[in-house]
Amino acid sequence: MKRVFSGIQPSGELHLGNLLGALINWERLQDDHDAVYCVVDLHALTLPQAPEVLRQNTINLAQLLMAVGIDPERSILFVQSHVPQHPQLAWLMECTVSYGELSRMTAFKDKSNRDSTKFVSAGLFTYPALQAADILLYDTDVVPVGDDQRQHIEITRDIAERFNSRFGDTFVVPEHRIPPAGARVMDLQHPDRKMSKSEGESPGTIWVLEDEKKIEKKFKRAVTDSDGEVRFDIESKPGVSNLLSILGAATGKSPEALAESYTQYGPLKGDTAEAVIELLRPIQARFAELQADPAETERLLKMGADKAEAIAADVLARAKNNIGLLG
Repeated sequence: MKRVFSGIQPSGELHLGNLLGALINWERLQDDHDAVYCVVDLHALTLPQAPEVLRQNTINLAQLLMAVGIDPERSILFVQSHVPQHPQLAWLMECTVSYGELSRMTAFKDKSNRDSTKFVSAGLFTYPALQAADILLYDTDVVPVGDDQRQHIEITRDIAERFNSRFGDTFVVPEHRIPPAGARVMDLQHPDRKMSKSEGESPGTIWVLEDEKKIEKKFKRAVTDSDGEVRFDIESKPGVSNLLSILGAATGKSPEALAESYTQYGPLKGDTAEAVIELLRPIQARFAELQADPAETERLLKMGADKAEAIAADVLARAKNNIGLLG
């Protein structure tokens, strides 16, 4: 059975794009993979964080992952900072990757160039090394992430191959796997861009914990176009195609097939809203149960950290031995 690893930052509320683009796929991968999932709170530190907000976001995200269907009995679910091998291996990764490789990372260039007057942490520059450590610590075979994360998996593969070449067979070189249909979920008001955690009260973003009435209103006001034809065509009909993509991901049907069932935008918007509400209702209910019992969340995360550390300790020991550090 192949091992799959993925992580998510506790940097704000989860939205529908996170759910349909990644987390539902995470839940399905538990059936036929050895799954390891991580709340990457150390990565969140690359940008300024209020301590209490970070702490609460970390707890809430772990509870949401469980509410979505990540089962701590079937998978390993843990918080990154609870497993000390992550930052320890990250240093070895920093010493294996070059300055030039890190400087070419698109995410760093985008974030650091947005406002030259803002503080840009060194961690924002070096975090691909920590991300490589996250993945390589678990002898990961498969990393399921969106196409926008391809560059990060490629640099992880480069680091692993370079380390193996220099110091002998140490790390499994992971495969990047783009999730199936449903990975493309765009903003309802701006269908040329993805839903974003940073948009706050944006009318184009659907939050996983959002009230049903607000969800209905947002879909009712979703941007379409003026020609009135329902068809799946991302280039010429991005708004309509986004609705079809969301409906398809929520119902397990193809956007192209769904398009044949509609002749007007109104019913499409209404059905998409209803499908999303039905998808979110049990998640919201389970999240409320977990919130009411924080001790259970703490127990489950400790169990996951213990399982994760048992694997990570062996991999780190192998890497330290092969690179020449004293045991």
